[in-house]
Amino acid sequence: MKKRLTLSALVLSALIPLHAAAATSIKATVNGMVCAFCAQGIEKRLGKLDAAQTVFVDLKRKTVAVQIKDGQSLDEKAIAHEITEAGYDVVKLERVSLSVDEIKAQLRSVK
Repeated sequence: MKKRLTLSALVLSALIPLHAAAATSIKATVNGMVCAFCAQGIEKRLGKLDAAQTVFVDLKRKTVAVQIKDGQSLDEKAIAHEITEAGYDVVKLERVSLSVDEIKAQLRSVK
């Protein structure tokens, strides 16, 4: 019995990284963000969306990323609408199969 529990735990721990890799996010390039207050406002506004799991704003690279909760959907138009209503311009929107953490890592590796 103890061996089965250990094996089950190993199988589950092996599946968790695969599940995390299947995360879906919407990544936007945004013009008009010039300060930390701008970034905080966008982050707070997008964080209120029901389907948003995590929001990340990179002021330096003019990037906003919203990770979508598992089993939920979020339309790119909803993201664009919130950003524009906050007073900023959306230059580009794309759906990516990355988590917000993976997007952060990508942005940090680009100089």
